[in-house]
Amino acid sequence: MKGDSSSKDLEKSYFDVLGLCCSSEVPLIEKILQPLEGVHHVSVIVPSRTVIVLHDAALISQFQIVKALNQARLEANVRMKGDQSYRNKWPSPYAGLCGLLLLLSFLKYVYPPFKWLALGAVAVGIIPLILKAIASLRSLRFDINVLMLIAEWLERRASHKATAVMSSLMNIAPQKAVLADTGEEVNANEVIVNTRLAVKAGTMIPIDGIVVEGNCEVDEKALTGESFPVSKQVDSIVWAGTVNLNGYISVKTTALAEACVVARMAKLVEEAQNNKSKTQRYVDKCAKYYTPAVCVIAACLAAIPAAMRVHNLDKWYHLALVVLVSACPCALILSTPVAAFCALSKAATSGLLVKGAEYLETLSTVKVICFDKTGTITKGEFSVSNFHPLIIDSDKLLYCHPMAAALIDYAQSRSVEPQPDNVEEFKDFPGEGIYGKIDGKDIYIGNQKIAIRAGCSQVPRNGSDNNEGKSIGYIFWGSSPAGIFSLSDSCRIGVKEALEELKSMGIKTTMLTGDCQAAANHAQNQVVHAELLPQDKARIIKEIQREFPTAMVGDGLNDAPALATADIGISMGVSGSALANETGHVILMSNDIRKIPIAVKLARKTRRKIFENIFIAIVTKAAIIALAIAGHPLVWAAVLADVGTCLL
Repeated sequence: MKGDSSSKDLEKSYFDVLGLCCSSEVPLIEKILQPLEGVHHVSVIVPSRTVIVLHDAALISQFQIVKALNQARLEANVRMKGDQSYRNKWPSPYAGLCGLLLLLSFLKYVYPPFKWLALGAVAVGIIPLILKAIASLRSLRFDINVLMLIAEWLERRASHKATAVMSSLMNIAPQKAVLADTGEEVNANEVIVNTRLAVKAGTMIPIDGIVVEGNCEVDEKALTGESFPVSKQVDSIVWAGTVNLNGYISVKTTALAEACVVARMAKLVEEAQNNKSKTQRYVDKCAKYYTPAVCVIAACLAAIPAAMRVHNLDKWYHLALVVLVSACPCALILSTPVAAFCALSKAATSGLLVKGAEYLETLSTVKVICFDKTGTITKGEFSVSNFHPLIIDSDKLLYCHPMAAALIDYAQSRSVEPQPDNVEEFKDFPGEGIYGKIDGKDIYIGNQKIAIRAGCSQVPRNGSDNNEGKSIGYIFWGSSPAGIFSLSDSCRIGVKEALEELKSMGIKTTMLTGDCQAAANHAQNQVVHAELLPQDKARIIKEIQREFPTAMVGDGLNDAPALATADIGISMGVSGSALANETGHVILMSNDIRKIPIAVKLARKTRRKIFENIFIAIVTKAAIIALAIAGHPLVWAAVLADVGTCLL
């Protein structure tokens, strides 16, 4: 790769490569494109026959990239936005003429000379094979096309469904938007941030934003998998690709079209295709040496008997041909990526983003799932239920806290307005609380662990609130307790059903939280680890990992270390912090943790399907070869086995 352009000057181009049969062509494509000047990165997605090239448009154009690919007879073309016509492309003229000649050859029973048309069908049909074989030899790549090309069109049909799902995801958002001020319709990618858009009933929201006028119900199923309409009012957040079911709303955009949630979803799913599972890497590694080995074996079966001048050479030639055809690794190579591709796309349309086939495979083996409490098991919507001032006017100290909204609401209800501009030397202590100076006085707010930092030797208690499962917080003025408050939170809908379903699947669940033991027990009556710092959560995850593959579910900044440590990190996508979303291997696009059992079931089903595919491919081909060795070299059966196992 050449070129020193900065990343902002680079262009990402998409190419449909119809000649991309399976992963054995990936090294060929990389060998063609990576040495080109201006090409910085090449990604190949086999199931959708897509090549993504990050390149400097000033040094190399899309046309030059297409030309380089087509020199190897890869049938490449530039994909235009929203163009999906390649999926329904007719078979090549060679296939059409070959089929016609083959049909006419059956007229030999009426007129015997017509049988020679069968030779014409073979001659026409072999042309693409020869052209691609020559291109492969020029590139010094001994690939799968040297073996056979008969099942090419049928294999495209086999991966059509997965491609269709992926295409629908990438094109979910509308291409047009209506300006609220003028009523003018413009391209969505031309709309800047803070533009007001008009969204009428029955139309799709084009860009992420905030409702500034009107109210309606929105169908978010395409994005979050949520089946029921969601009410939206002024100040509600709306996402591109969701549908306004009724009412008129005006939306102020908060992102560009390419930076919307749905665009990031499509990008994550797209990148996930390049993340191969261990099974796929192993199959690809075997296939790398498989094709040359099969050719050598077939050549020996034909050449050795000929050199020894044995009788019935035709039988040996037929045996060599059967081995060559039936041992074609197409079905074996396609067995893993196509299944994973379908699963990743299906997950995305169900409100689940899995960042790669590797994580999907790992998720299928998980035996323990750890949950954070606040914002995951519970809604994370707090209200101050009790406040006990220990120093006069301590209400005025309420300024900021991880549960800030509840504290600020309470302070305002007491006619006390927070004054963040008066706070100096603000510090955040994850898992403990916060610190700041107001009028030169040290102020600490947090759980009982913050008392140590405040230098308080005795922490006041509120036993009744502890017993009710409420979260207890403290305010310290210097080293003196200034107030104690309790916050109530409620469990999310569906938590009980999700935990019971996971249990029925043989998965153990536990909760890791920084909250007090009583509040944790109130939220979940199973294995609980309470009063934990972020590093403690990661430590416990490591301990569990020694015995079982482990997943962690969380939504906050404090969960990031545990999410990164676990075999699988599952973050709450919509409500979760940006760091949690970046760390998580699986992202829930809604706050419904009932999707976690769905994700595990999908992962297990995909893993089972992959092993079924591999088993069927190996057993079928082994049976055909065994029949051939036993004296029944059936070429038509070998072809049928190869095409059939590819389709299965």
